[in-house]
Amino acid sequence: CILLAGGLHPCAGHFISEHYVFPHLAPKQETYSYYGPLNYLTWNVGYHNEHHDFPYIPWSRLPELRRIAPEFYDNLAVCESWVGVIWDYIMRDDVGPYNRVKRPMPKEE
Repeated sequence: CILLAGGLHPCAGHFISEHYVFPHLAPKQETYSYYGPLNYLTWNVGYHNEHHDFPYIPWSRLPELRRIAPEFYDNLAVCESWVGVIWDYIMRDDVGPYNRVKRPMPKEE
């Protein structure tokens, strides 16, 4: 997964933080936002929860969205470091390629 998401480059950590569950942060949270300085280089791609809540808000307005709606975002676990996410993905036994939310298939009627 890391190689497909951009190798060991620090910005590649965004793919992992956005699509994997980190049980040591929040066992049921499916995606994490990142509010660090790399957002300046990546057009605020770290504002992942905000983007999914409001996909038509431009990337340049996502920090403002978080600022005006803290009751929706301040209580969520966040990704503190994309480099740290890559480290955890490689080094932690409880994080890996199978840490995804799995839902049962709907039953056909």
